[in-house]
Amino acid sequence: MANQYLAVVQQLGAALGRIVGVLDENGVVVACSSFPLINTTRVGLSWDSSSGDVLQRSGYSYRYMDTTQNDYIVFVEGEGEEAKRDCVLAAIALSGYYDSSDTKNDIASFVKNVVTDNILPSDIFVRARDLDFPIDGTTAALVIRSSEGASSVQVLDIIGSLFPEKSKDFIFNVNETDTVLIKSVSSDIVPKDLEQLAASIADVLETEHRIMVQIGIGSRVVGVKDMATSFREARTALEVGKVFDTEHNIISYGNLGIARLIYQLPATICQQFLDEVFKEGSIEALDQETLFTIQRFFENNLNVSETSRGLFVHRNTLVYRLEKIKKLTGLDLREFDEAIVFKVALMVRKYLDSTNEIL
Repeated sequence: MANQYLAVVQQLGAALGRIVGVLDENGVVVACSSFPLINTTRVGLSWDSSSGDVLQRSGYSYRYMDTTQNDYIVFVEGEGEEAKRDCVLAAIALSGYYDSSDTKNDIASFVKNVVTDNILPSDIFVRARDLDFPIDGTTAALVIRSSEGASSVQVLDIIGSLFPEKSKDFIFNVNETDTVLIKSVSSDIVPKDLEQLAASIADVLETEHRIMVQIGIGSRVVGVKDMATSFREARTALEVGKVFDTEHNIISYGNLGIARLIYQLPATICQQFLDEVFKEGSIEALDQETLFTIQRFFENNLNVSETSRGLFVHRNTLVYRLEKIKKLTGLDLREFDEAIVFKVALMVRKYLDSTNEIL
């Protein structure tokens, strides 16, 4: 019985003029109008729960709550007919409140609150127990961001039809463009499996419904509290991919590499790095053809022969271009260490351009 029911139990105790409390299936007092009794244990209570009988023992009356999940027992102070009547009334009142509670009937609401940090960490395990929600399950978060013209509500309905197992997979919207899938996965799942899953979702949305999406994938996590971590990672993957990986619509947090670090740096630090790497105005002197050559050179692992063949230019022409880059920037891309510095600098510049924070 979650902490939010304490107020109801206290109100019942005040109205009935006697102690009112609730036991869980282990006989532990989980809610009570008398605070000293909370977390104490009562043993030896056993009778037919289907009979609706009230058990009276040692100055207290006990009755099962009629709920669809979890075994709870209501107890009131006192014995006799009046105590029996009050115990039945308390059980009916608490059963109705329990069954109408969002945290009981709508597990998806609970998952959404956990993922979006809309619940106190201290309440997570208490509510999970109320809902019979596994606290050590293995999950991964996918954030499906719909393109302009397609609402997340429409995407929600489509993805919901793809994953009908509501007790294991949870789907909800967090804004007008983002739909979240908290997917139950096996403990041995690998990132490639999640990427294939995301690709299948994107393919259905594009080919069958003409909805273009980008999908961010968080890490596989164990435990209910860490679902929020996977969700944040999936959103970060989308934001970082929007800057550094515009060619792909499936972006996994684990594949972001150094782009993730750059994305977290302050603009002033990024600008300072650029100023140290490049001479004043040197990066602006690189035309589109030169930048394209640099990109292909990196893609071919700094191999001059492979790059020249890919560009359909003579080897000497490529060498000339590399010498020109060295003269302009002071960096020789044929040297591994200097090539890495240049690559990172280009990524930093791209990040600053995307944020309009060139200083």
